[in-house]
Order: sequence, then structure tokens, then C-alpha cells
Amino acid sequence: MKRKHKVYIKLNLLSLFFIAVSFISITLAWFAYSGISTVSTTVNVKAWNIEFMKDTEVVSNQIVISLDDVYPGMETVVEEVSIHNLGDSDAVLSYDILSARVLDQELDVSGVTLDEMLSHDYPFHINIEVADRYVSHVDGVSEFSVSVSWPLDSLNDELDSKWGNDSYNFQQEELAKQQADPNYTPRTSLQIVISLKAEQFIDSPSSPDISYNEGDMILYDVVNNTRCESISDTCIRTFVIDPNNKISDTNVTLVPDVLRTYETGTFADYATLLNTASASWNVDTRALTIEDVLAVISFDNKHSYLKRDTLSDAIIGKVYTPERMNMVIDKSKQYNGYFTFETESFPYLSSNKCYWINSEYDSTKAYALEKESDTTVKVYGKEKSEICSVLPVLVVPKENLQV
Repeated sequence: MKRKHKVYIKLNLLSLFFIAVSFISITLAWFAYSGISTVSTTVNVKAWNIEFMKDTEVVSNQIVISLDDVYPGMETVVEEVSIHNLGDSDAVLSYDILSARVLDQELDVSGVTLDEMLSHDYPFHINIEVADRYVSHVDGVSEFSVSVSWPLDSLNDELDSKWGNDSYNFQQEELAKQQADPNYTPRTSLQIVISLKAEQFIDSPSSPDISYNEGDMILYDVVNNTRCESISDTCIRTFVIDPNNKISDTNVTLVPDVLRTYETGTFADYATLLNTASASWNVDTRALTIEDVLAVISFDNKHSYLKRDTLSDAIIGKVYTPERMNMVIDKSKQYNGYFTFETESFPYLSSNKCYWINSEYDSTKAYALEKESDTTVKVYGKEKSEICSVLPVLVVPKENLQV
């Protein structure tokens, strides 16, 4: 058996350097911000009080995360900062990667796909996420998290070895510089600077539509094609499955309650089953796809995994672009792979029944959604000849949802 070459890299990971509140904006002014404070100026503004906490301690605007070792097979390391809105104004959260260096290579931070590069293009994986972009002034809370992982089996021994050798040479060069100049501080192999921003919420086309957050429950009458108030045969529970619905979006995508009874059959009958399931409905519907599911569950950078036989589990990671989406899907088909996520994170996608996903796995299998354990759900290739339910996805105009 070919021996797996392991590379162990010593890092004092200044590597994830996030600036927890680089800039806070209030309409007409920018204010440097650290810890808890209230901003007031000569202009008429509301009190602004955003609190950042790590564990039980309030943290300042600069946070240094240090790790002793990053190596193949390491346990996934997660660092989290909770964000509390204690002020009078609603806030929108976002982050910018200000700089990123891997060894001597400065990465281009102007590209929109840098997150995906850090998530997929190295043997180690760095995933950055803000759980909820909108935080209400009424005790609004969100979470900023960074996960760092390095699966033992990456399927790319050449890349593992190259990174290991390059990192070793880089560290030796840094030590040589320190020996030549005792005042020199050796650089870590990896450094990323992130600006976490909290800005006053303003209705604009690109702002998140706070009425339709992913996972929100909406009672919808599928016959009258309108929002309803009490559950009945036609007024059913639905859940927003859009990962980031914006004010400019005219529709909302809803997945109906998975605990209801739907048409069942083989994958060959999918189209017929889908039409039958919604035959009496007066709302536009479509099939549930693997892209729908991945776009949602990949936002969990701690508990959503790609699992493959004989290989280490890997965090799914960022899938912002179609190219990355296809890459991740292709990876799932290797070594009898499948995806898992925690029931607690996405309860509206959890059921004891299996549901077909209208996406083929291979010539004999199609993707299906099914509970794996009491705490996890799997998205895997199921034989097309087996029996599962079909779940229609509702595409609803926002004007039909106005109260």
C-alpha cells in the first residue's frame, strides 16, 4: 500500500486576523469603533451600540487568533465572535478580506471569489461566515465564525507535498532573517486580515429582505395563492429556502413542510409525481435540485460535510459560483460520496421519509434527502428504482405575501 505522505506545519496562526469592527457606518459619518460604545455627533443620529463577544468576554476591534499547528488530519478549529445589537438602529453585517498572504504570495483581494479560493484551492480549508446579515435593534444577535481544517486525505498528494516543502523553505528563510537581525519577527506561513462591518440598515435593492430570511416559516394558501393565518388542508407551513433574498428580488422560494404527505414513487416517475403533488395548487412550483440544497447547507462552515469512502470528512465550503458548485457536486460522486448536515441547523429539511432531489447522481442513482441519524441528514445517491416522496418547491411573488 502506498504510504500517505503527511506534512506537519508549525504555524503561529496570526493567520486569521479579523478586524472585528473595522468600520461602523451611520448614514453621514464613519466612526472607528472598539468594544461597547455609543456614538453621538452634532447631526441627529440614533444611539449606535454593537457589542462583539468571544465566549463571555467583550472583545475590541482587533482580534488575533493563534493556532500552534495546522496539519493533515487536524481537528477542525472554529473561532466565533457573537454580535449583539444593543442600540436603537437595525444593522446589516458584512465582512471584507482586506489582505491575504499565503507564504510569500499576496492574494488578490479584489476578486469576488477569494472566499472560494481559501475554501477549496489549498490542502487546508478556511471558511468564513456571518450567520445572519441582519440584526434587529430589538436584541438582534448574529455570529461571525472562521473554521480551519485540513483533511488527512486530500486526494492530492502532490499539492500536500508542495505546500509542505514550500512552507518549510519559507519558515527556514524567516528564521535566517531573524538570526541575521534579532529585531526581526518571523512571519507566519499564512496571514489573513478581515474587516467585519456593521452598518445602519437602509432599504436599498441590494439590502437583505428582512421579511424573508432563510428558514423563516410562512403560512401559505396553495389554492388561493396568498399568505394565510391558520393551518388547514390548503393553508400549509412553508419555509424560505433562499440563502440571501434581497429587496430587489420579486419572488420568494419556499419549501413546504416535509412532515406532510406527498406523492411517492421511483425516480423515473419524478415529473409525474411532481405534477400530481401540486395538481390542485394555484401557485407556481418547480423541482427541488441539489443546487438548492447545497446553496443553503454550505453556509454552515462547522457541521456541513462532504463524506467519501476511505477519505477524511471535509467541510463543504463556499459555493458562490456555478463552477464551484459543479466542482463540489462532482467531488460528492467520487468514492461513493455524499453530504451531511445537522438537523438542528436546518430542521425544515429534516424528515424520517426520503425525498427525491431532481438531480442525477449517476446512471443508476439520483440524489435523495433522508435522515441519517437523530442529529444529521444525508444527501446521497439513491437507487432510482427505490421509492421516495417528491417535494414541490413554491415560487411565490412577494406581492402575494403582503399582509
